Amino acid sequence: MTVAGAYSAARIALSYGPEFSFLVFLRFLIVLLRQDIIDRENRVEVVSTKDMFNTYDFIIIGGGSAGSVVANRLSENANWTVLLLEAGGDETVLSDVPLVFPTLQLTAMDWQFKTEPSSMYCQGMNNNQCNWPRGKVLGGSSVLNAMLYVRGNRRDYDNWRDMGNPGWGYDSVLPYFKKSENTSIPELLDSPYHGTDGYLSVEKFRYNIPIAQFFLDAGHDLGYDVVDVNGATQSGFTFPQGTLRDGLRCSSAKAFLRPASRRKNLHVSTHSNVDKILVHETTMAAYGVQFRRGIRKYSVYARNEVILSAGAIQSPQLLMISGIGPKEHLEEIGIPVIHDSPGVGQNLQDHVAIGGLTYLIDPPPACPDPNGFAFVLPKLLTISTVKQFSNERRGPLYDVPECEAMAFVNTKFVDPALDYPDMEYTLDLTGGTVRNVFFTGGKNRTYGLRPSVLRPKSRGYVKLRDDNPETHPIIVYNYFKHPQDLRVMIEGVKLTYNYSKTRTLQRLKARLDPLPADECAHFPFFSDEYLGCYARYYTNSAYHLCGTCKMGPANDTMAVVDPRLKVYGIRRLRVIDASIIPVIPSGNINAPTIMIAEKAADMIKEDHRKSENTCEQYL
Repeated sequence: MTVAGAYSAARIALSYGPEFSFLVFLRFLIVLLRQDIIDRENRVEVVSTKDMFNTYDFIIIGGGSAGSVVANRLSENANWTVLLLEAGGDETVLSDVPLVFPTLQLTAMDWQFKTEPSSMYCQGMNNNQCNWPRGKVLGGSSVLNAMLYVRGNRRDYDNWRDMGNPGWGYDSVLPYFKKSENTSIPELLDSPYHGTDGYLSVEKFRYNIPIAQFFLDAGHDLGYDVVDVNGATQSGFTFPQGTLRDGLRCSSAKAFLRPASRRKNLHVSTHSNVDKILVHETTMAAYGVQFRRGIRKYSVYARNEVILSAGAIQSPQLLMISGIGPKEHLEEIGIPVIHDSPGVGQNLQDHVAIGGLTYLIDPPPACPDPNGFAFVLPKLLTISTVKQFSNERRGPLYDVPECEAMAFVNTKFVDPALDYPDMEYTLDLTGGTVRNVFFTGGKNRTYGLRPSVLRPKSRGYVKLRDDNPETHPIIVYNYFKHPQDLRVMIEGVKLTYNYSKTRTLQRLKARLDPLPADECAHFPFFSDEYLGCYARYYTNSAYHLCGTCKMGPANDTMAVVDPRLKVYGIRRLRVIDASIIPVIPSGNINAPTIMIAEKAADMIKEDHRKSENTCEQYL
């Protein structure tokens, strides 16, 4: 088909069902016109089972944000053989397009986890359950996320260090953030906080809706500067930095696996579901894994270490399935206990958010294109925008309207002199509420500020439902179990109202949508009681899950791994992913997870250099 014919077919399809047809023909045109996205020459090669070795030096479970990094860094040593096992397949071409990232949830690339029903949160969701998307794909959740590159606050990491984890303070982890990063943002090229030689590309988003600048200006009205939130100061407003390459998603698989996948000593096996970590019950050492690929089961063995990088849900699940976890729980499920580790699956953390209350706006009178001023969904699903993307490599398909701008601010509970904000906002131009997007087709010009509590005190847990590794585990987050989290959220929502009253936003006649949520209408509108009710009904996850295989010192009975990420009580087994985080950082989770993997890979290299002159590995 010619290019002209393709656009003609696209027009016909869009007339039938714009959203679905838009994605179908966008994919078709990418295949036809965007060979840079297809990237056939650099895609990860998958090892066949007949070419797989019986034994490797290292086996990595999970090819997500952490596992991709570890696989790259360990295979730099040509004398080591490395096997990476990933349950999903390769990322799709559509996942590269920033605008369509919300459509990736609930697809084959998503594990589609749900929390248990609750009367305290997610009450407005089906069966009172929150969706918790997790990446089932090379690159893991870095393929599903909003591509925001945020590291957190320096005090977060100093706190990790002070909890008994030497080497994890800010000054120790900053070099690993920089090691992974290859920023091309002009104003950051000479910054001592950023790197330019790493595998992970970091850019500003290529397209911004005009209204976004108004929000940075409104932040200035409130006394906040535009800052590099990954630099010297976190408090402030900014256009976000993103894990992007040439305006497209740069997942950890694209960044770290594609450049390494031609190495002869690195084997990558996709659609490989690990059932169990093999542990010798006499020596208490991990020596391999059992996994399924298709309908067949395989066992493969590790000379040096098994590395668990399956994420905050499945790393504790696999440990427990393998007999490592809380003794009473394992006995209840009927799993033989190899090592009693009470902290496995505990300490679950996330940044709780809510769907932002909607604010209506009017474009300024002098605006030449009122329809282009704010995000109006039907105006973006057009042949024109597809042409811009496919032929000119520009336009709104490079936009992420749910995160056009972001801010880190203080509620009344924080001393602003500390530069330790407790609230994160992302500017949501999809309309802020389900009602606007789905009942009006996104035709109203609105915005929402999506607030997230950065340092929640509530903790949840992950437990097994049964001894079947294919069964999704029990996930209980306990959002708002600690009353302070709800207090902070209420104050954060009040700040969104103050924001709408700034001089800048009053130029747009910003006003709160006066229609209350039906479930909370019995409370005075916008009172503390109303906002607390609203938060419990329209709870969102920020998808920053962590903490379930906590890192800590030997005297911490709930610690699962030591500061070198070795599992307590089990030799030759490490956990390297977001599950080792003891306390959630004050920002998004992908950049810290990649940093953890970079640092852990160096630890492994250091440990095995020390043992090269001993016979320990052969014992």
